[in-house]
Amino acid sequence: MKNYIFSLFFIGFLFISIDATAQTNNTVSEKKSLEKPYNPNDNAQQKIDALLKQAKKEKKNVILQAGGNWCGWCLLFNDFIKTNAKVKKELQSNFLYYHLNFSKENKNEAVFKKYAPNGNKLGYPFFIVLNSSGKVLKVQESGSLEEGKGYNESKVLNFLKSIKP
Repeated sequence: MKNYIFSLFFIGFLFISIDATAQTNNTVSEKKSLEKPYNPNDNAQQKIDALLKQAKKEKKNVILQAGGNWCGWCLLFNDFIKTNAKVKKELQSNFLYYHLNFSKENKNEAVFKKYAPNGNKLGYPFFIVLNSSGKVLKVQESGSLEEGKGYNESKVLNFLKSIKP
């Protein structure tokens, strides 16, 4: 009987180990497959200035998603806004979007100081919302938009609706 119980225990442990390994591998491969939208070589202020000019013409606001390609939550949010049809539509209708890089290669200190001097206390990603004149309307952390291991559609839509032009 002891051998039978031990065998069952061992087989159960083996299945749990195999499942955990599979889940870990899926998570790693999913992260590797996510687009890396941040460009440390960008002249961020120049890109933002061009977006502000375009925003005036199109009567839109600008959202700067602060973060980096090193940030899993940043990459997940980028994927979320591109794959969630309702969120994508809301963004395309009312906003211009830019991934403001923060990394070892380029901290964009002047840009962060100008638009979100206390942003580094929020964690990443965080969002800086500008009107078409470049005035900061809101700096928003992303934790309140999360749900489980991703983002919540209604929370993100409510955030976007609250900052519409």
